[in-house]
Amino acid sequence: MTVEHPLFARFLQFSAELSERKGAAHHRRALLAGLRGRVLEVGAGSGVTFRHYPPEVDAVLAVEPEPTLRAAAEGAARDAPVAIDVVDGVAGALPGPDASFDAAVVSGVLCSVPDVPGALAELRRVLRPGGELRFYEHVAARRPAGGLVQRAARATFWPRLFGGCDPHRDTVAAIAAAGFDVVALRRFTFAPTPWDAIIAPKALGVARRRA
Repeated sequence: MTVEHPLFARFLQFSAELSERKGAAHHRRALLAGLRGRVLEVGAGSGVTFRHYPPEVDAVLAVEPEPTLRAAAEGAARDAPVAIDVVDGVAGALPGPDASFDAAVVSGVLCSVPDVPGALAELRRVLRPGGELRFYEHVAARRPAGGLVQRAARATFWPRLFGGCDPHRDTVAAIAAAGFDVVALRRFTFAPTPWDAIIAPKALGVARRRA
């Protein structure tokens, strides 16, 4: 299922590479550290995570619905240290049979999917029992002032400018409610660009699919 946002896609590609140079590379390496086996990456964007996959990963199936970003990801896959196949698709209807992946990766994705429970149900479906969901997402601010700003942005300009992104989602709670046990979690503030100020609260962690 193709989702076309060419202007936003180019901006996202620029933003991802800028963030990478300003410290996001460290967080992405932590996101992928220790992965092995067969991995599904959902919302791969321009493929900025690909360079960080450890060699113990056998293969990655990377799903990206936006054509401009998918083309960039295909280029990034050619230079990746592991085998990566980039395909069209959306979080709500993932490719692959039940329990067919050892791990799944989402990075800056769950903020913009229209149906978070549905996307997480699909991730749970394609993961084997005990399989890992690795996530690096911006999340709802826990301080009242930050939450107020995020909710105001959500109600006005933010989703239109940033591809439907919701800056005030409690993503960690949603993951836990979807049949996953959150076994590692680090919350921190990270705003590598001026437009990241509203989405500076981040969560990086590991959740395990319940049997």
